[in-house]
Formats: sequence, structure tokens, C-alpha cells
Amino acid sequence: MTPVLQFENVTKTFPGVKALNGVSFEARAGQVHGLLGENGAGKSTLLKILGGQYRPDGGRLLLNGKPCDFYSAGDAIAAGIAVIHQELQYVAELTVAENVLLGRLPTRFGLVDHAAARKLVAEKLASIGVDLDPAARLSELSIAQRQMVEICKAVMQDAQVIAFDEPTSSLSHRESEILFRLVRSLRAEGRTLIYISHRLEELYALCDACTIFRDGRKVATHPVMAEVSRERLIADMVGRELQDIYDYRERPAKEERLQVKDLRSKELPHGLSFKVRGGEVLGFFGLVGAGRSELMRLLYGADKRTGGQVLLDGKPVNASGPAAAIAAGIVLCPEDRKEQGILAQSSVAENINISCRRHGLLGGIFLRHRREAELADAFIKRLRIKTPNREQEIRLLSGGNQQKVILARWLAEPGLKVLILDEPTRGIDVGAKNEIYGLIHEVAASGCCVIVISSELPEVLGISDRLIVMREGRISGELSRAEANETAALALALPDEVTA
Repeated sequence: MTPVLQFENVTKTFPGVKALNGVSFEARAGQVHGLLGENGAGKSTLLKILGGQYRPDGGRLLLNGKPCDFYSAGDAIAAGIAVIHQELQYVAELTVAENVLLGRLPTRFGLVDHAAARKLVAEKLASIGVDLDPAARLSELSIAQRQMVEICKAVMQDAQVIAFDEPTSSLSHRESEILFRLVRSLRAEGRTLIYISHRLEELYALCDACTIFRDGRKVATHPVMAEVSRERLIADMVGRELQDIYDYRERPAKEERLQVKDLRSKELPHGLSFKVRGGEVLGFFGLVGAGRSELMRLLYGADKRTGGQVLLDGKPVNASGPAAAIAAGIVLCPEDRKEQGILAQSSVAENINISCRRHGLLGGIFLRHRREAELADAFIKRLRIKTPNREQEIRLLSGGNQQKVILARWLAEPGLKVLILDEPTRGIDVGAKNEIYGLIHEVAASGCCVIVISSELPEVLGISDRLIVMREGRISGELSRAEANETAALALALPDEVTA
């Protein structure tokens, strides 16, 4: 039987980077085909070729045995291909219904029939188990909810081939279960599914076969996912064995440096308190909506407090905003790096230097370009950021390398005292995760307080010295490293009616 989808010697080159180098593999009807590889290995580039956003420099794409040459995303959609990209494609000011049916909105008497659009989308959302108001604007929704809108959009296109790029990176456990049921249902219907994820447990649960990329090349295809070991997959991806991905390093306890006392806002009215020692990695865990990110935004000064106090080394921290927090030595790597973390159109060097310029990287009215270039190059080397050069636009880097650039920005701060990381490895491959965990331990060893928020329970258990669990806007408990395990953490995170 002819495969539904075939890539034959596909090549794609960007300035200074060969993103894909002669990649060939195939996927069949009624099959979930996984793609694995480190950030920058070429997976997302391949999906952009499949979705018509890029055209290959060499090789070809075949659909049902016939060569395809897409000049736009519209061409790919018309051919029966839907791609859900890691960087979500939506119009924030439009409603859920308008985003899902964009380009295909029903009309009546020559005008858009909004009522019909809302009804159609409401029925589809209900059928896949998603509770969203079709009339809500995307700008009012969480990242996880926006992700579900993108998934609904792809399903409603009735595509023969559907590709998912890190679809669960922003989803809660419940939302992920909805997605998994949907993927299995689509497979049973005979669709061809491409599934990219760095979470190996997902791939084993969903995929029939997998292809592994490294540095733009296909390393291997395993035709039966269940027959290949986790250790083999990791070795194929990173080119080396990783015995302990978390690489936990015990450090001697130091004095308390950060005190958060009764911190409150309109969204968190109950008052939250905790302490962090110098050199400590404090983990925060909770279900989506528990209030973890909101608490850290209060600590950082990004949201307005209605009460409470933050003390650093015994001195109150000005609550006027992020600039005051940064000046005091408190910095935040946000959950949504695309919208809140990077200057997308600026270079890697610009993104690294943007904060520390205030420390004297100015010469008269001109920037001291040489000093900035040296600083950028030093962090590119230290953090092993994969980029052709410091002048590359950061938007062209993989998600993992963008995250490293944000980390470099804050590590360049000479007065760093508290590093807050909100979902630091979301959408990042296992090799890059290992490197970021190493950086976390390195920063903590220097005496800084490190706070890590993660929805991946094994991650936050693996790297933290101590774990705080939140539930419904309150701190529900605290666990030492010796006490912390998945059962104990989930018991604190789940609502009482679930655990009863």
C-alpha cells in the first residue's frame, strides 16, 4: 500500500544553518508517527514545509504517491493537511469561533453569520470534550485554552494528515487526556498523524512508529515504537548516554535570603507566605489555575499587590514594578517566552544585553558594541546556544535556544539574587533540559535563590531541594526532598472532593 505521506531527501537551508539535510521517511494511514530530536534538530522546519510555510531547497514531498509543491499554508490546507505549530497561530482579538473557522466563516445574505459560527464550533468543542465559550476572545484565554482552540481548528478542517508540534506543552493533565482520546479517535478513522513531543511517555502511549532527527539529519526510524527502549531513543537524539537527566547536586543549606509575607492580589486574596534560603532550589507545583504563575508575577512586581511584603536579605523590595524587582536582584523567566520573554525581531545579542546595559555598557550616547558583542559571545559559548552568530534574529532559534538566551540575559546581571523560572523547559528536548538543569544547579551553587515552577511533576521533584504545592490560590503544603514524591505532591494538589 502506498504511504499517505512521504518525504524524499528534503533539504532546507537558512543563512548559516542547514536545518534539514536529505531527510526521508514515510507515514501511513491509521498511524501516529512520532518525530523526536533535540531543539534545532529540524522537526519544526519539516512541519513548516508540510504546512506550506516554507518551501524545500531540495527533495520533494509526496501525498498519496503524488508530488506536492505548496506555495502557501492555504495550498497545504486545500490538499488536506493541517499543522498545529508549537508557536500558536491565532488572532488574539477574534473570538474562539472566528479563529476556528477563519477563512471558512458561514455567511447569510452576504454577511458573516456569527450565530451559526458559534453553534457550529460549540458542537465541535462539546464533541471533543472541551469546555470553552465560542464567543470568548482569544486574548481573554489562557495559553492552554488557546492551544485547545488550535487543535479544534485542525480537526474541523477535516484534514487527511494532521501534524502536532508539542501539543501538550501548555495543557493540564485533564486537557492532555482529552487530546490523547482525540488522537486515538483520529487514528481509528484512518487519518495520518505526525506527533512531535519531548515527553517520551506520550510517544510510547500514542505512537506506532517514530523517526529521530539530529542536526538536521534523520538518525533512525523505529517502525514499532513499543520495541525500542527509552535509553536507545535518548542516545539517538543526543548522540550520547544520559544516565540522570536531572543531575541533582546537593548543596549545603545557607541563611534565608528571601521572605514573602502575606502577599495578596485581587486574583490571590488569601495571602501567601514562604521563605527561600540562599543556594536553594525551591520548586512550586500545582494544577493549572492553582495560582503559581500569579504568585510569581506578584513577587516580580508584574501584577499589582493589594497587600503583603517581600524582603530580600532583610530589606523590603519596592513593589512599584519589574524594574524595581530587577534592580533589587529579582528576575523572572516567564512561562510564555514568545509573548513575554523575547524581543522576537531583535538579535540574540540584543536579547542578551537588553537588561544589563544599565550597568555601564553605554559609552556617551553610543552603545559599546564591542563589549556587548563579547558578552553575547561569552554566553553563547557558556550556554551552548545554537545560533549561526550573535546577530541572528532570536525568532529563528528553536524554543530551547530562545530559553537559553533569556537565561543568559539574567545571568549577565551582576546583582542577581533571586532567579524565578516559570515552566523553564516547556517544549524543550531532553538534551537541552539536561543543560538547563545544570545551569539551575550552577546558579544555586553561587548562593542565589532559585524558584522553579513546573507542571511536569517528575521534573520539579527531580531538581528541587524543597517543594511547595498550591491549590486553588492557596499554599496547600510543603515537602522536603526526602518527603517529596508523586503521590504526596498530587494529594496536596488535587481538590478535596477528588482525594476524598
